[in-house]
This record gives sequence, C-alpha cells and structure tokens, in this order.
Amino acid sequence: MTSALRQSALTSHVTDAMSPWLDVEVRDAVASTNAALLADPRPWHVLTTDHQQAGRGRLARSWETPAGTAVALSACVPVPPARMTDAGWLPLLTGLAVRDALVGLGLAGAVLKWPNDVLVATDGDRKVCGVLCELAPAPGPGDGVAVLGMGINVHQTRDQLPVETATSLALCGLEVGREEVVVAVLRALAHRHRQWATASRMPALRADYAAACATLGRQVAIHLPSGAVEPGEAVRVDEAGRLVIRTAHGDRIHAAGDVVHARLSA
Repeated sequence: MTSALRQSALTSHVTDAMSPWLDVEVRDAVASTNAALLADPRPWHVLTTDHQQAGRGRLARSWETPAGTAVALSACVPVPPARMTDAGWLPLLTGLAVRDALVGLGLAGAVLKWPNDVLVATDGDRKVCGVLCELAPAPGPGDGVAVLGMGINVHQTRDQLPVETATSLALCGLEVGREEVVVAVLRALAHRHRQWATASRMPALRADYAAACATLGRQVAIHLPSGAVEPGEAVRVDEAGRLVIRTAHGDRIHAAGDVVHARLSA
C-alpha cells in the first residue's frame, strides 16, 4: 500500500490562525530533506517527499526507503537566543512529538528510546521512527533556526525494512495514510516547540518526556566512540537532555552526541 502526498492539502490542514507553520513543500524525490532545508533554512517551512534517496541519521548513518512507503519530513523552527542553552532538548522533543502523534492516530505501545527513537513495545521494541536535528546558521539578526528531521516507517512490509530491529505502522496494525501522519506530527511538533520556547514550561516537557521514555529504569549498555561499553541503569534525563547512568563506579552522564549506541538490555 502507498499513499500520495498532496502539497495543497497538507498546507491547508496545518496553516491556520492557531498554527505557526507557513507552508508544506512536497517534492517527488530528494536526496535528504534535512540537507535541502539546511540550504534554505526558513523558519516554519516544512519539506517532505515521496522518495528520500539518501536520508541521513546520527553519526552519518544513511538509508533509503521504497518510494511512497514512508514519511521523510524536515521542519525548520526558530531558536530564540534566550533558548539556545536548552537547544539540546530539540531532538528529544521531536521524538516526543512524533510519539504523541502516532499514539493519537491509534498506535499502541509507542515509546521513546533515549534520545529520540520511537519504538513499538508491542512489536518487540522495534523502531518505527528515527530523528535527526541540526542547527543552522541564523538567516539574519535575531533568532537562530534548527532543522528537525524525521523518518517514519508507514507502509513497509517486513522485507522492505533495512534491519530486523525496524518496524512500520502497517506491521503494527495501524493502517493510516501518510498525509494523516504528516498532519498529526506537525500539529504535535508545534505544540512541543511552544512548550520548549517558554522556559517556565520546560519542567512539564521534561516530565512528559520521562513518562514516555522506556529507557528509564532499564539496564542499558552505552557504546562510546572509543569502543568502550559502559553498562548501568538509566536513572534519569537531566535538565540538558543528557542520560544519567548509574554504574558500579557512580553516576555517569552522557550527551546524545557523545554516544554511538544506547542498547537496552532484555
């Protein structure tokens, strides 16, 4: 099953008096939605495509999905100077927004793996969405901008997925069109960005993230760039969005950019 993405329909659904989004651009094919937006980073502009041919993940990981089967979407949002110290939360709130949207569409068992993977617990903790967020140079004085990118598996069959640890909405029993997914995600993302942009609302955002994060309370193995593996219990996410691991040698703090993998123990 595939489903079309219509630029006019998407734009009309997400641009209204209550929404910050200005438009949704749909391209037939693009190498990377993040790379395309980074080349022209306009706040509240969204780019999606029927076929992302060279998607990028953390640590330069790449993937390609069959045309028409997934949502590859990047959204450009403002980063006010006063909120730059909390920019580490942008990848986490993006994962949380995707999880919010998928739960709202009826996906059972959607949880987060720190920092921002969306897993489906009812399908063996398989991954249905990955997130890549990148700061872009400010287009002028004032706010900076960030590009929040995500890839959501929608219609893929098991043999269309790149790895055994991946799943799709269809495989989880949720038959939904890609347009519905895009609209739900953009609405949830606007809400979480508003929450993040107001410092007084950050405690609520952190609490919502912790409630959705299946990493917390689990034994994990942190794989570091040096090749070392640090086991411990994930006890909390700190105010900077870093994972705090309780080890035999005391608590250790890991930022997402300093970790190759955070493996959950069975």
